[in-house]
Amino acid sequence: MPGRRSVVDYSLQRRAVLADVYAGRTGLFEVCDASPYLTRAAKYHGEATDVACPVCRKERLTLVSYVYGEHLGPTAGQAKTPAELARMDRAQEEFSVYAVQVCRGCGWNHLDCSYVLGAEPDPGRQPRRTRRRAATEQL
Repeated sequence: MPGRRSVVDYSLQRRAVLADVYAGRTGLFEVCDASPYLTRAAKYHGEATDVACPVCRKERLTLVSYVYGEHLGPTAGQAKTPAELARMDRAQEEFSVYAVQVCRGCGWNHLDCSYVLGAEPDPGRQPRRTRRRAATEQL
């Protein structure tokens, strides 16, 4: 995604979790715990990858991207396809994206990365006041 910024990669954490699984310190039931919602999101909104599942080694991982942002309203927390993310990047104010790796076969899931998309805030402009912030300013 061209407009990605503030990228955080969770591959070292993923590697540590997998090392614990391979060493027997962590059980498969602890890491193969994808919720039905995540599995369904992988099926309908995910992006197939060429990476084999590190646990079952049978299926290819799917990348599911969730969006969060103060101004997104009911869209916040929804899974989005890469095409939808590109559209939102051009049309929305700044928002965060969290990409999760999911194996639809065994249920392995792990946060892959997070990044920011959307229009960068103008440094000279005052931030929008939310209802919560407005209520606390009146106290």
